[in-house]
Amino acid sequence: MRIVFMGTPEFAVPTLLEIMKNGFELVAVYTRAPAPGGRRGREIRKSPVHLAAESLGVPVLTPRTLRDVEVQRDFKSLKASVAVVTAYGLLLPSSILEAPSLGCLNMHASLLPRWRGAAPIQRAIMAGETRTGVDVMRIDAGLDTGSIGMRETVQIFPGDTAGDLAARLAPIAARLSVNALQLIDAGLLEFREQSAIGVCYAPKIEKSEAEIDWTQEAEKVRNQVHGLSPAPGASSKIVIGSREEGIKFLRVEVATGAGPPGALLSEDMTIACGRGAIRLLEGQRFGKTVMSGPELMRGAKLSRGAVFRQAAAPSSAPQAGI
Repeated sequence: MRIVFMGTPEFAVPTLLEIMKNGFELVAVYTRAPAPGGRRGREIRKSPVHLAAESLGVPVLTPRTLRDVEVQRDFKSLKASVAVVTAYGLLLPSSILEAPSLGCLNMHASLLPRWRGAAPIQRAIMAGETRTGVDVMRIDAGLDTGSIGMRETVQIFPGDTAGDLAARLAPIAARLSVNALQLIDAGLLEFREQSAIGVCYAPKIEKSEAEIDWTQEAEKVRNQVHGLSPAPGASSKIVIGSREEGIKFLRVEVATGAGPPGALLSEDMTIACGRGAIRLLEGQRFGKTVMSGPELMRGAKLSRGAVFRQAAAPSSAPQAGI
């Protein structure tokens, strides 16, 4: 079998490595083009998949679109048996989908038809769901609407951030990808259509979703914080010294306490919500290092009674179902 791999972030790297480790013929890797990064946005950075593929000596292609006729011609010339897609970031037009003789497989990090789209891990946590998983899906022309060949389910724990959950799901996706390829090679992998019940979508995370709405109940604030951690990070502003400054919340826990929403209740950085409270376990002032809640309070010289600024409008995360 001739395999083309298509992926971009760190989440996709274990799948690429596992395919290579199991002796499949990897003819090319497609990933997003290098983009500006770093603290000042001036450093051009290759994606994690790009760097991993180069270390393996596999040809890397970085088209900015797959709709270009020449790009499609080059893809077809690879004579791939299967394309394996893991968090690539570009939609595959029909000419790309039809090129591999055995089709295109997507390692999707949700239990379809829930959380179709770009940010399934983040959206599942933000919605307060208690389980998710990885589906091996045959890609069709729709948005994550293809039939399912394999699935593995995992629990989402209250303390899980999006980073934690991605780290657990990535090796599962890697293992399932190899299992699926072996079954396809033997003509044994069967696919079933997705259910029409429970469809919901996971659009890309927008920066406007990062501001914490302290009038929400504590569990919802926790889910927002953990769903957006480590990036872009949920945040809120508070007066430090003589000026207002942003603090990014990376890990919290639900705590006891009550008070005006956004008010600091204790020296361990417990903060009142609309109902209940949350305690900051890991956070950082903008541009500074990650600290525990008590360390951050001491460093910023914050005291009980200080109040975080209210969000301009309530959060508008996607609904969990339709």
